[in-house]
Amino acid sequence: MLSRVAQRVYWLGRYMERLENTARLINVNTNLLLDLPRGTNLGWSTLLDITGSHEEFERKQVKEEEINIIRFLVSDLSNSISIMSSLNKARENGRTTREIIPTEAWELINDLYFYVKENAAKSVARKNRQRLLRHIIQHSQQFTGVLTGTMSHTSAYDFIRLGRNLERADMTTRIIDVGTVNLVTNPKNSAGKGDSLEPFINILWMSVLQSLSAYQMYRQHVQDRVNGEDVVMFTLQDGEFPRSVFSCLAQIKVCLRGLPKGKAALHALALVEERIIDANLPEILEQGKLHDFIDDVQLDIASLHEAVARSWFLPV
Repeated sequence: MLSRVAQRVYWLGRYMERLENTARLINVNTNLLLDLPRGTNLGWSTLLDITGSHEEFERKQVKEEEINIIRFLVSDLSNSISIMSSLNKARENGRTTREIIPTEAWELINDLYFYVKENAAKSVARKNRQRLLRHIIQHSQQFTGVLTGTMSHTSAYDFIRLGRNLERADMTTRIIDVGTVNLVTNPKNSAGKGDSLEPFINILWMSVLQSLSAYQMYRQHVQDRVNGEDVVMFTLQDGEFPRSVFSCLAQIKVCLRGLPKGKAALHALALVEERIIDANLPEILEQGKLHDFIDDVQLDIASLHEAVARSWFLPV
């Protein structure tokens, strides 16, 4: 397989996963704010932190309010991680590799592109927003299903899966990091004058699970009320839930073992796997060091991407 083709299908997998994750985050946050008391100090800027786009948003010199942040994350083409930007890049990578991916997969990307382009401006209103986001999530998942069922499981398929799972692992760590930092370090974070978030802790932990579509599987696995320690352990270390970091790394290992010249990438993968497996998460949480731990995991994931790029892609 040519390096340029491998690179394009890898990024196709990453961009399709990224736009689905962004859509899910916005949808969950919209619903979460309806369940919390008015004036709670958990707003839309959290999404900027999770997506790593706070600095880029500040350059817009607009208020950090719902309307502006929604536009920025959904339709702003100057924002490199907006849904429209990710979809634009996914469509271009799909177009240039149409001879590699199934026709049905390309048609899904193309149809989704025109749907979002036509309806993105309406996403400011919450009713229209949820309809748009559900459509994005459903078609992104349909894209994954079409590839699984109709694409030969060759190296091209492995590169798409590699990109998807690396992006998924990265987003899971971001959600855990930003979504739980206030809950872990300061559960009495003020929501207003003298107000406490403590009565709503379970709702906030549930939102972390829902951002990963993990709530139902968590309840089946843990069979107990939602609590911080179990949520963090489930989303980081569970081997059966496909959006946990450990499960994503296991899928990446399968892909790397099927590719030539994968020694460097497998070595980088082993380092992050070891960090996740050996982590004493209850102790890390008790010591208030979850943020530092997640930072190290994210650096490991970035190193894994760099190893993949060095091994198979053309120099930038």
